[in-house]
Amino acid sequence: MESRPLGRTGADVSVIGLGTWQLGGDWGNVDDDAAGQVLDAALDAGVTLLDTADVYGGGRSEERIRRALVARADRPFVATKAGRQANPHTAEQYSPENLRGWIDQSRRNLGVDTLDLVQLHCPPTEVYSDQRVYDALDGFVADGSIAAYGVSVETVAEGLTALQHPGVATIQVILNIFRRKPLEELLPAAARAGVGILARVPLASGLLSGKYDESTTFPPDDHRNFNRRGEAFDVGETFSGVPFDVGVAAAREVAEIAGDAVPLAAFALRWVIDQPGVTTVIPGARNVTQVRGNVAAATLAPLTDSQLSDLERVYDERIRAHVHDRW
Repeated sequence: MESRPLGRTGADVSVIGLGTWQLGGDWGNVDDDAAGQVLDAALDAGVTLLDTADVYGGGRSEERIRRALVARADRPFVATKAGRQANPHTAEQYSPENLRGWIDQSRRNLGVDTLDLVQLHCPPTEVYSDQRVYDALDGFVADGSIAAYGVSVETVAEGLTALQHPGVATIQVILNIFRRKPLEELLPAAARAGVGILARVPLASGLLSGKYDESTTFPPDDHRNFNRRGEAFDVGETFSGVPFDVGVAAAREVAEIAGDAVPLAAFALRWVIDQPGVTTVIPGARNVTQVRGNVAAATLAPLTDSQLSDLERVYDERIRAHVHDRW
């Protein structure tokens, strides 16, 4: 699989990574065996970046990654996130002491002395401007607790603020056919700064898999059921902030543009991979079939000019009004 430099980390990673939120929680039940099979399938297929967080299942995702890597000679790059354990989730909670505690917990969960990458996990907006937070992270790099740090953002403005701090190695942002705003300023600015981009929610929480219709329902413990109006966290994380019925209708148009020869999910992932400035895209997967479908995107040809133009039209006509000015 193609690899690209991950910003200022010094690492090269596969253009398709694996997001492991599904292996922790909030997407319905995934048991230990299924999680192990997902991780093995991804790594066997050439995925070299795993993205996780300390709050995915209260550490379950990190622990499952640790177990999956025990028998492997070649360790992938593991990016984790910290900060969402804060209760209340306020800027004041991002103290050096709390950051140290969260980082040390992830080191234990993952079974490593040095974390490859720690990303601030969508903190309150003012944290991105707090030099004390970056000073603390610089200290953790200096003492070997982490090799590099980055940020995960909800908005383009937050990402642009983070880019002002030279220690930031990566930015993780929602980017997909239904969330195009980062293409305008954030990705070009990150490229100029040598900062890597991890594109998350690339299938709009499954809308761009083409498997849903207006009657689709989700389990009670799935965020696509309980966070449709932002009841638990930023609504932009669920269906990319697009109303479900609007997204289903728009996804049908995207499927027509993709054509019958290419699975919709792989087509949507290929669109993300081809955006200038993207280092890696991190779709999640709940089973091996989904892993294989995601990885297949790396072998597809780039989208045609006609397809790109048609996708932009769908965005402008159906999606833009719901998301563009919010994130």
